[in-house]
Amino acid sequence: MTSSSAARNQHLDELRALMASHSPPIHALLIPSEDAHQSEYVSERDKRRQFISGFTGSAGLALITTKEALLWTDGRYFLQATNQLSDRWRLMRMGEDPPVEVWIADNLSDEAVIGIDSWCISVDSAQRYEQAFLKKNQMLFQLSSDLVDEVWKDRPPNDATPVIVHPVEFAGCSVAQKMKQLREKLQHEKASGIIITALDEVAWLYNVRGNDVHYSPVVHSYAIVTLHGAFFYVDKRKVTTEVKNYMSESGIDIREYDMVQLDVSLLASGQLKGSAVNGSLHMEKDINVAEHSKIWIDSNSCCLALYSKLRPDQALMLQSPIALPKAVKNPMELTGLRKAHIRDGAAVVQYLAWLDNQMQENYGASGYFSEANGSQKKEHLEIKLTEVSVSDKLEAFRAEKEHFKGLSFPTISSVGPNAAIIHYSPEANTCAELDADKIYLCDSGAQYLDGTTDITRTVHFGKPSEHQKSCYTAVLKGHIALDVAVFPNGTTGHALDILARTPLWKSGLDYRHGTGHGIGSYLNVHEGPHLISFRPSARNVPLQASMTVTDEPGYYEDGNFGIRLENVLIVKEADTKFNFGEKGYLSFEHITWAPYQTKLINTALLTPAEIEWVNLYHSDCQKILESYLNVQEKEWLRKATEPITASS
Repeated sequence: MTSSSAARNQHLDELRALMASHSPPIHALLIPSEDAHQSEYVSERDKRRQFISGFTGSAGLALITTKEALLWTDGRYFLQATNQLSDRWRLMRMGEDPPVEVWIADNLSDEAVIGIDSWCISVDSAQRYEQAFLKKNQMLFQLSSDLVDEVWKDRPPNDATPVIVHPVEFAGCSVAQKMKQLREKLQHEKASGIIITALDEVAWLYNVRGNDVHYSPVVHSYAIVTLHGAFFYVDKRKVTTEVKNYMSESGIDIREYDMVQLDVSLLASGQLKGSAVNGSLHMEKDINVAEHSKIWIDSNSCCLALYSKLRPDQALMLQSPIALPKAVKNPMELTGLRKAHIRDGAAVVQYLAWLDNQMQENYGASGYFSEANGSQKKEHLEIKLTEVSVSDKLEAFRAEKEHFKGLSFPTISSVGPNAAIIHYSPEANTCAELDADKIYLCDSGAQYLDGTTDITRTVHFGKPSEHQKSCYTAVLKGHIALDVAVFPNGTTGHALDILARTPLWKSGLDYRHGTGHGIGSYLNVHEGPHLISFRPSARNVPLQASMTVTDEPGYYEDGNFGIRLENVLIVKEADTKFNFGEKGYLSFEHITWAPYQTKLINTALLTPAEIEWVNLYHSDCQKILESYLNVQEKEWLRKATEPITASS
């Protein structure tokens, strides 16, 4: 047993002791992945589920009972969780095993008490659990403090990184404009105010960014906006003079982060007062206060702790009115995203050209273009190429580009069997060395002031098998099918998901993740509310013009290899010959630029239209990127984008 495993076992025992001594005794403890803002990516000090379980994936839920420790996660992480969980843990596969609330209702005793940190669970989840627990009169109990924090002795401190004003030249819309639109929606729904808890929504609304969470340029903060005022709840140590003046000019009161619960109580009783917002007073004329008694929350992101301060009949539980305006990019945001993806594509090409050279020189690989048999690694390597060291090089290429601020998620740099772990995260001391005879999958992205990027390419520097080629080609066909789709307004991502899977299904293949997610504008790399997926939630929000979405089908063979191809798309109006039903039709514009490895393509499996698509994409790729490359890189890209034919 490793020292880390022994420590986690000790933490489990300490946690159970706290559960037993609690009043009332806690029969089971829920430990979500999320923080107080229901974030996907959380700060180091909020990784409670990772601390207690050892599982490092971004999605999952731990349940500790008096005798068992269980972890639920989705298909992206089945293999990773199997590898990371100790024998004291039981993996529960979402979509295959019963959901946590069903398992609790079926397996725990009548009147069992299930503890939860009410800051770390959404209203939706809490109400779903409570409904399931009625079966045995079980109780969801809101703890006064998080029990995990009590056993986490070396929990990272709460750093005070400064809030940064995001210039309107990148945001494309002023705070005043956004607040005006938000208040119009509050009036329409007869709401007196809204509690905003999602970090990216606060950042977008107030045009601020920060460094509180790795990979996501957000600030730990809340916002409350009423018809009369606006409030920003943040650790005041993070507020510079510039930010203070900016907020004052925008009519926004700055309050301490920990005051939000008290102010929600004041909001509920109609006593929350603040500075009048410039330009909003005209909206308050003739407002009947009694008619505007509702308080808007998004029950998917608002935590139980804040909701509990409202009367049940007072909460207007609807999707956040910020979600769609944030997802539907304005013209300046779209321009910025296009530019960011061009610079990012240049970095990826520089990386692939460098890696190709390194693999040939140090590992005797046939290289990116050749399929010659055999490879001969040097006996004494000057530079050992590992999954981590090469991803660091990719980051270095990106860091040279204008407006670079950091990565948008941990780079998935994966060789051979590791590429079959969908969200694999290499560690410097345990990661694999590159291998000329194995597939290499690299899923990566960056944060730039003018946009967020996410791209995946899969390559082989030796001789790929015919099976690997056919799998890669099936993934490429699905990738193209989604890219060229034309569909009527009102279509959801649930309806489009099948397009990317059909070429794989024809061979009895599939993948356990969604096909596409929205992308933020210098914000979260995964952005809703829309998505392209088989999951029921993908039915909720139709795609709209000026949304962004990824196109990323894949195929994974456990213990062998993984393949994924990913571009970012912008939804745009389609120029169709007809307009049946006067609905209007939509299509996609791809803004990601990096070549597909043609030696992995079995062109006999492509249609003429698909071959034409690849050739046109590669031609555009060369034209768009060449000005960012040196002579050697330009030559590499020229070769990588040579036209393919059905007989090649």
